[in-house]
Amino acid sequence: MAGLIAGYELLRQGHEPIILEARSRVGGRIHTIRGLAPGLYAEAGAMRIPRVHELTLAYCRHLGLRLRPAVTRNDQTLVYIDGKRFTAREVREDPSLLPYQLARHEEGRGHEEQWDDSIEQVRDLYQREGSCAIEKLTAKYDAFSLRDFLHSNGWSEGAIERYAVMTFTESTLGTGVIQEFREMVGRAYEDLQEITGGMDRLPEALYQRLKQHIHFGTEVRAVSQDDQSVTVHARRAGERLDFSADYAICTLPFSVLRGIDIKLSAGKQRAVRQLHYDAATKIFFQVRTPFWQQTDNIRGGTTVTDLPVRRVIYPSNPAGQDDRAVLLASYTWGQDALQWAALDPDTRVERALQEVSAIHPEIAAEFETGVSYSWYDDPYAMGAYALFEPEQQSTLHADIVRPEGRIHFAGEHCSRWPAWIEGAVESGLHAAATIHQRQSFIPTLA
Repeated sequence: MAGLIAGYELLRQGHEPIILEARSRVGGRIHTIRGLAPGLYAEAGAMRIPRVHELTLAYCRHLGLRLRPAVTRNDQTLVYIDGKRFTAREVREDPSLLPYQLARHEEGRGHEEQWDDSIEQVRDLYQREGSCAIEKLTAKYDAFSLRDFLHSNGWSEGAIERYAVMTFTESTLGTGVIQEFREMVGRAYEDLQEITGGMDRLPEALYQRLKQHIHFGTEVRAVSQDDQSVTVHARRAGERLDFSADYAICTLPFSVLRGIDIKLSAGKQRAVRQLHYDAATKIFFQVRTPFWQQTDNIRGGTTVTDLPVRRVIYPSNPAGQDDRAVLLASYTWGQDALQWAALDPDTRVERALQEVSAIHPEIAAEFETGVSYSWYDDPYAMGAYALFEPEQQSTLHADIVRPEGRIHFAGEHCSRWPAWIEGAVESGLHAAATIHQRQSFIPTLA
């Protein structure tokens, strides 16, 4: 997305961008899987846009895309832990239903209440200073992992386990707490929207305005530069191709850039090597009907479980009571995602079906087919998103975003919103604006 945004804005300013795309599609980690029953699709990548992500929403309006609400919180969704099944409302009203060993001062309090108390000062600072608060928070907390932060606030191991299971962070407790602050305090999970017809409508709308400037199937192998120009060395269908220009914008994830022959400063090399990319795997079921609406009165939202599927996400806007639907039967991160990625696609679906049947026995009769996607298996992503480890925000960010001569960098990892479309949009805009002030012929590497 960062490359498309940069290319589009440069084109609007009268430049002639060249966009090199290794895949046969646009959008990067916006990837809508088609090929299911007519009208159905599955979002392998980005699937929601928070109301606070104003740049992304502005492009949706500009490009004429329709939005609709994405339901993420629903008291009727389920909590299936230790083989017992409750509704989210039941657990919220009686936290003792869950089997975790809590300290005396934690008893009778839910994980959300405990978290809200722990971040009260963080939230107050953010409300007073807005995005400027992140610098102060980074200075104070960047060395903290999520687990460290919870421990420092007096959480017991049982409370940490409960929080991690209920928020799907059990496999990422060791990553930096700053990103958790950024998303929770920054209201990234409030008033979410989805693009009607699929998230790929956004990159496809940009493609329609850029298609004469895009080269598909073009895999970048090396980048070189001198005082006057940049040359991108690529391959397409076994043929070597060179693209030379005044400047370049590289939007490759650093996980992919590690394999590119490019001369970089010592600081940039360290950032490319060390920046952590998290794994994510999704498994989808096509079902004959959205039966959960009848059996459990569930319309949108997420079921939580300690089973390896970790969570089940229900469509916010299924076509109708008697129409087929797509159920996100498992969405996992980190080590959980890597374990699913190690399985072949058929086995993933088969095992997920067994586990979901423990939560929804009706699934056996309703299931028709399944598909899955693991971002660590994607050679042009090699991970789902940048997820900073402790101290990486402080030690790596300046080198991540710094240009290298005539090569500029963009992507969600170069932004205030890693892991979100907004980050790609923001960084693509910044790179385009920077180069627009300098020269006129720019290739973007998407």
